[in-house]
Amino acid sequence: MSHKQLLHLVFGGELENLDGLTFKDLDKLDIVGIFPDYASAHIAWQAKARETIDNAEMRYFIVHLHKLLEPGT
Repeated sequence: MSHKQLLHLVFGGELENLDGLTFKDLDKLDIVGIFPDYASAHIAWQAKARETIDNAEMRYFIVHLHKLLEPGT
């Protein structure tokens, strides 16, 4: 039995400032990967966040790709 994929992208990079969402250098974005569900994306996000905890400007995000691919659902 197959289940519907709910794709999630995990990526991050250094922000210009802590109050915004503008990255310092788009060429240095860290694309962690695309995951089949939120739970596995969250595990990857958490690992990267912990790995970079000493850099206050480094932020990782989870993007719900399935919502972008099928906005009406």
